[in-house]
Amino acid sequence: MNQRKFENFKLKYGPYALVAGSSEGLGAAYAEALAKRGLNLVLIARRKDVLETFGKAMKEKYSVDVICLPADLGDYERTKKLVTALDVPIGLLVYNAAYCPIGLVEAAAEEQLAQVVAVNVKGPLLLTKLLSQKMIQNHRGGIVLMSSLAGTQGSPKLASYAASKSFNAILAEGLWQELKPHGVDVIACIAGAILTPGYQQAQQAKAPGTLTAAKVAETALNALGKYPIVIPGGVNKAARFLLSRLLPRKTAITIMSQSTGSLS
Repeated sequence: MNQRKFENFKLKYGPYALVAGSSEGLGAAYAEALAKRGLNLVLIARRKDVLETFGKAMKEKYSVDVICLPADLGDYERTKKLVTALDVPIGLLVYNAAYCPIGLVEAAAEEQLAQVVAVNVKGPLLLTKLLSQKMIQNHRGGIVLMSSLAGTQGSPKLASYAASKSFNAILAEGLWQELKPHGVDVIACIAGAILTPGYQQAQQAKAPGTLTAAKVAETALNALGKYPIVIPGGVNKAARFLLSRLLPRKTAITIMSQSTGSLS
């Protein structure tokens, strides 16, 4: 049964999937989940050596074609140049890349805040625009945008990151309706804490509802085409309902502040 589901997934979203931010952590988990389904990969990340080592491993393990594009996703013009030069049909975009300066906005450099917008807002918006054009023509395809529970309400010490993740969730909801008549599926994955190298460096203790990267990737891909939003994990679903629907806004912000206070 899984094999048939994988074949149908490949027909709908193949033959190539582009994963932005894919050298480790959640991006790597997405890439492996897609390779397991038989999709060829276009991988974009900053660190060339790490990216190419991972790409080689995926090619050997799953016998898929892997194209590695070392690039800073904060530089959209270079990313666009690399992607438009490709001569392969991309049926799925997974935008996982994110920049997250930890600390108070008053202490952040202007360059850091500009990078939040470049990577977390401009990148997914314009790459979605770029790749969806062919998907619309082909009347099939998919787009996965990563959001976060931090974007459900204001999140002190993650204020700019949280705002950008709220943008991605709302963008996905609008595109879900806009692109549905064209046969293109869109979903935002609103994730809680994920066991990635970056999270383990920033957080001293594991938060409730923390999931593996593989679990988050599989949940999002399995929900693609069914819903505009997916929240992996029962604890995280309950947390979003509590923070966004039941509690007064100021209480939700206070609770989030207690959660993000230990980040460094």
